[in-house]
Amino acid sequence: MRRIESRLNTNSEEFQKYRTHNRKLVSDFQQKQEEARFERPQRDIDRLQKQSKMMPRERLELLLDPGTPFLEFSSLAGGMAYEGGAPSASCITGIGIVGGREVVINASDSSVKGGAWYPLSVKKIIRALDIAIENHLPVIHMCDSAGGFLPLQSELFGDKYMAGRIFRNQTQLSKMGCKQLSLVFGHCTAGGAYIPALSDYSVIVEGTGAVFLGGPPLVKAATGEEVSVDELGGARMHTSTSGTCDYFASNEKEAIAIGREIVMQWEQKPKFPVQREAPEDPWYDPEELYGIIPDDVRKPFDMREVIARLVDGSRFSEYQPGYGETMICGFANIWGYKVGILGNNGVLFNDSSLKAAHFMELCNQNKTPLVFLQNITGFMVGKDYEQRGITKDGAKMIMVQACSEVPKFTVMTNGSFGAGNYGMCGRAFDARTL
Repeated sequence: MRRIESRLNTNSEEFQKYRTHNRKLVSDFQQKQEEARFERPQRDIDRLQKQSKMMPRERLELLLDPGTPFLEFSSLAGGMAYEGGAPSASCITGIGIVGGREVVINASDSSVKGGAWYPLSVKKIIRALDIAIENHLPVIHMCDSAGGFLPLQSELFGDKYMAGRIFRNQTQLSKMGCKQLSLVFGHCTAGGAYIPALSDYSVIVEGTGAVFLGGPPLVKAATGEEVSVDELGGARMHTSTSGTCDYFASNEKEAIAIGREIVMQWEQKPKFPVQREAPEDPWYDPEELYGIIPDDVRKPFDMREVIARLVDGSRFSEYQPGYGETMICGFANIWGYKVGILGNNGVLFNDSSLKAAHFMELCNQNKTPLVFLQNITGFMVGKDYEQRGITKDGAKMIMVQACSEVPKFTVMTNGSFGAGNYGMCGRAFDARTL
């Protein structure tokens, strides 16, 4: 493949201005991430220590293979959505490496309102399980939740994509043969009790772990029976009497060690057959991306300059370079994996829409994953374009994209507006990640 010839002037005033602007945005974003991950009231930290519990991210660090990356999802979810705050929507989700195997993590954050589920907690967990289903990945649930946040319970139950969807997704993973492990560090109450019950394996910690549909106060109110937490749903009862949990652990570290042993027994499922070559860094410095993306969504930029700093060796085999020039299509490698790239270089016209549709059809024939680089204001409007069939041509692009059977990944490099968002695989069109 031919290397892209960059025309970027890194000494220009515009480049320096954009770079300063974007670095400031990234710095602010990273600071907010750190606050969401680690800043907690001292009373909540003291409460967990008094219960002999680790902080959620300490558990996660022990679970993951040392020195391996953790790809966290939705780290800022819920941060400013609710009165009193719900950093990271009171849960941690992402993809990590355990025993050399890629797994999706769903971890309650009991340092936030006891790990109670807010509406955005439910949405975040469902999204993580969707990713597990799409990518045929096993899941580890790290359970320590007070259940649904009662003041907002009307937004948690009943509809298709509310709390019940979590358990539906668990059953789908089981049907697919994707293993699930639950590590029960704290209470799993009401619907939350089904997370370990629907898992293939479960480990429960003595003294703090408990699984029941209704806790002691509810049982007493409903039946008049007086029973302790341990009698109702503690570790010894569930591992010796009910059989709801499989493994007994005397503390959290032991539970995590048992969990790692279990995961290392799992077979690694074959994934989508993607051609891979030796990975290579881009020829041009990816740090220069900061100076390419404008500080205003109304300002244009050349998407080829972005591609040159994204793909291996900055090499790109462009498809129909002289036709439909507001849509850049072509083949490249990203970290050794062959992909088909679609990048916006202006508004979508009839020719660029058809070019995109034809290119996606080729990628589906070749079993090549698609990467969408969005910077789109939409499809062109006006009498002349309607008479040429812009609605029909745009619909063809949307249909081919929506019906594609290869993995799709979407990156919003700048603006994403109107029906152009649909054609370029916006959220509604099931990109593996956005």
